[in-house]
Amino acid sequence: MTSSPTELLDFRGVRRAYDTVAQDYAAYFPDTRGEARLDLAMVDTFAEAVTAAGDPRVLDAGCGAGRLSRYLTERGCRVTGVDLSPGMIAMARRDHPDLVFTVGSVTELPYRDNQFAGVLLWYSIIHTPPAGQARIFAEAARVLRPGGHLLVGFQAGDGVRDVAPAYRRFGHDIRLERYAYSAEEVAGRLTAAGLSEVCRVVRCAQGQERDGQAFLLARAG
Repeated sequence: MTSSPTELLDFRGVRRAYDTVAQDYAAYFPDTRGEARLDLAMVDTFAEAVTAAGDPRVLDAGCGAGRLSRYLTERGCRVTGVDLSPGMIAMARRDHPDLVFTVGSVTELPYRDNQFAGVLLWYSIIHTPPAGQARIFAEAARVLRPGGHLLVGFQAGDGVRDVAPAYRRFGHDIRLERYAYSAEEVAGRLTAAGLSEVCRVVRCAQGQERDGQAFLLARAG
C-alpha cells in the first residue's frame, strides 16, 4: 500500500521555524499596517459577505499571532484562530486574550463540518508544496457551511523561495521555504473543492515586496 502525497507532507520544520521567530514576528507585525489598502479592501469585502448573511462565525486558518483575527473581529466577525505553531498561538493568546486560538494544521482542521460562515487563508497556503494544496482547500470547504465564503491571500507567481534570510536580521538561524502560485492555479483548486469564485485581485509588488500578491474570494454552494 503506497502513501498519498498528503500523507508524505512534513510540517515539522515550518512549526519549528515559526516557534523560533514567534516573539519577534508578533512584535514586527502587531496589526495590519503592513497590508496594502487593496489587500484590506478584499478582507473588508469578505467580512461584509460573511456578516451580511447573519452568521458571523469565521475561522482564521493559519492565524499566526492573530492580527487578522483582531481586524475581522473589529468588523463584526466572531473569529476562531488556528495555527500550526504553538509559539505563534501563544503570542496570539497573549495579545488578543478575548479571542479563541487553537493549535492545529490547515491540512487537518480540528473542527466539525459546516461549522463556519467564513474561512480566511491569509498567506496560509504558502509553506505547503503543491502536493498538499488540494488538502488545504478540501478542509476549508469541509468546515464551511453552505453559502459561506472563503478568502485566500498569497504571493502570486511560481517556484520556491528561501525566506529564512529575512529572519536572520533578528538573529534567527532557521530554514523556511515559501511557495508561490498563480491565481489560475488557486482558482482551479477552489473549484475542485466545490467552491465558486466570486472575485479576485492580482496586484504588482509594492515597496519592498519581491512578488506580486493575489487574493481570491469564493463561495460555498
